[in-house]
Amino acid sequence: MSELKKRITEDMKAAMRAKEKDLLLTIRNILAVIKQQEVDTREDVDDTAVLAIIDKLAKQRRESISQFSEAGRDDLVAQEELELGFIQTYLPEPLSDTEVKDLVADAIASTGADSMKDMGKVMAHLKPAAQGRADMGKISGMIKAALNS
Repeated sequence: MSELKKRITEDMKAAMRAKEKDLLLTIRNILAVIKQQEVDTREDVDDTAVLAIIDKLAKQRRESISQFSEAGRDDLVAQEELELGFIQTYLPEPLSDTEVKDLVADAIASTGADSMKDMGKVMAHLKPAAQGRADMGKISGMIKAALNS
């Protein structure tokens, strides 16, 4: 079992003992998605896969928050923000803008990318270092800007 998955399981037990219903619901949701991934692939997930799952859940919450805000559903926005706060505790420290720019420049240099055809190589090179620590859509835009200039 991955270390991150163990930590999430221990946090679930603590939330049960403390009777923190919102936290418990969110953690159970995370564990259900992890379990589904394990069933689908028939393999135990490692920390990298767990991190990707948590990053995806955080992204879903951010998208829901923006959609609920546009619809004027403040009650649902509050719930999604609460869940996002719980989910973000499992993500590593986010990268600063300068760190992201440096990573993009290093990835372009190390892959030898010189046109948009090399976008996939650069993204594949960056993904392990940036997963869960930066918005991959934002990184994609930075790569496009760098390769087009």
